[in-house]
Amino acid sequence: MRSGGPEAKHIMALRTFVVAGARPNFMKVAPLWVALAADPRHFAPRLVHTGQHYDPLLSDVFLRDLELPRPHVALGVGSGTHAEQTAGIMVAFERVCAEERPDLVLVVGDVNSTMACTLVAAKLEIPVAHVEAGLRSFDRSMPEEINRVVTDALSTYLFTPSRDADENLRREGISGGRVHFVGNVMIDSLRRFLPRISALRAHATYGLPPRGYALLTLHRPTNVDRPDACQQILAALEVIARRVPVLFPLHPRTRKSLASLGLEARLRGMAGLIVTEPMGYLEFLSLQQGAAFVMTDSGGVQEETTVLGIPCLTLRENTERPVTISEGTNQLVKPARDAIIDKALEVLHEPPRAGRIPEFWDGRAAERTVRVLLGEAMAQERRRP
Repeated sequence: MRSGGPEAKHIMALRTFVVAGARPNFMKVAPLWVALAADPRHFAPRLVHTGQHYDPLLSDVFLRDLELPRPHVALGVGSGTHAEQTAGIMVAFERVCAEERPDLVLVVGDVNSTMACTLVAAKLEIPVAHVEAGLRSFDRSMPEEINRVVTDALSTYLFTPSRDADENLRREGISGGRVHFVGNVMIDSLRRFLPRISALRAHATYGLPPRGYALLTLHRPTNVDRPDACQQILAALEVIARRVPVLFPLHPRTRKSLASLGLEARLRGMAGLIVTEPMGYLEFLSLQQGAAFVMTDSGGVQEETTVLGIPCLTLRENTERPVTISEGTNQLVKPARDAIIDKALEVLHEPPRAGRIPEFWDGRAAERTVRVLLGEAMAQERRRP
């Protein structure tokens, strides 16, 4: 990291690339951006959008809802196979790093953009800070798990959202000095915008009463790309939607997969199922807050429902966020017809199980992260000859 020369009394503002690429990144980037921008004496942040998610419904609306600036750098990589997308991001990001020479690259989460930009920065010997480090599903069939492991191995600073993440990193031999438990930055965004989220009452837009509907999200390949798994989930929905309306914002990737499997017409003809376009951040959180329960395969939704106190059924065999089960409102449900129906009817008719909010999910994780980064930069400055 740069200094202002031997006579400088403090470090110069660190050129900090803040990388976002896909919808789950923006909620994590937003509070970090606010915390970095609030300290222009020490940080000069630049928002880098890789373009991994390029649909306006998955990108532009989130920038607007989260009050993020227009990206300073837009790589415009777009879709492709994992290899094509990762390679495209690496080539484009390396060029930008060579031109602008950042002092620090800050990445979040576990998408392809996270790993690709980390690889580039590590090879250019630029320090990398990984926010949301240490999460593990222990399922290497998940592309995100590969991204997590690689990113953590190469990062200079690792910021964890929960204590189990610290333990995972220790087991992998990552030294304690690189690991900092700061809490969950995505919850910073939720807490910041909660008054607006509550005021929206988005359920009324769809003619639904509070606690009178279920909310569904699906996008993982194991659920939407495999015909057998998809059929099992749809068969469960046909039963559940006759008991309680189910609102389903349809991810573009899921729509494409259902169409290729010949299942989209079955979905849209289902009684009690309300299929919508993808939603912005605020509207979707408002619908979570008003739901009787949520069914999902998303990592972030497991965390948001825990803080909102809404029962969550995660339609997966595993989760990289076990704290949402041990402390929160989340339950793992095998993505099979009978298992989903049984658990959905159970949460409909039984009192919700009590959960609690995990440690440091208090809306100040980004502040703690930036404070650590500043301390590390100053410590480096003191060590300079």
